[in-house]
Order: sequence, then C-alpha cells, then structure tokens
Amino acid sequence: MKLVITATKDDLEAPIDPRFGRCQYFIVVDSDTLEYNAKENNQKNATGGAGVQAAQTVAQTQADAVITGSVGPNAFQTLQAANIKIFTGASGTVKNAIDDFKKGALQETNTSTVQSHHGMGGRGR
Repeated sequence: MKLVITATKDDLEAPIDPRFGRCQYFIVVDSDTLEYNAKENNQKNATGGAGVQAAQTVAQTQADAVITGSVGPNAFQTLQAANIKIFTGASGTVKNAIDDFKKGALQETNTSTVQSHHGMGGRGR
C-alpha cells in the first residue's frame, strides 16, 4: 500500500510532523517494501490554503492513505474527494507509524481533527 506520512525530516527515522498542511516533508512509502522518497512540502509557508494545496500534492502521488498528527476540514475534504484514507494521531518516527499502520494500531478518521485556519496569522482577528 502506498502511504504518505508527514515528517519533520526526509527519512524513515524522522519524527512525525503533527501538522498536515504545514508539515516539513511528505514521506511517500510502500508499506510492504519500505521503498520511499521524500517530498518537501512547498506549501508549508503559504499564507492561506496550505491544507488544500498539501492535499492536492498528496493526491498527485496516488497514495492510498495519509498518516499524520492532525488534519483540518479543507484538507480532509480534499483528501476524501481523492479517495485517500486518513489516519491521525500518529506520533514517534515515520518507521514507527508504518509499523503501527501494519499492526492495525492506527484508527482511520472520518472527520477533520482541527478547526479551520485562515493562513499563518489569521487567527484571532
């Protein structure tokens, strides 16, 4: 299965990045062979729409599932429209998340896990 996992660095030993839309890297990995490649998240500094843009980037990888810490409503809808399963609450390293996924220890989410944001500085205005 092709997984995309949000990470703070570009390898399997990297810690999970708990943010989806503003994560540092997407690790695209085959859960069976552990072959992977890392894609820097070019949307991480976007002033708005980072979640949707990140979800579109993930959809282009033709991933079956995303593993992350949390996902907002717009990214959730975009991933869902692309038929990509979403697993949230992941922690530890990318490798740990793959192992947890294979053991069935991660729960698929059926809703966003954070409220909508309006850019990097838009909260509270």
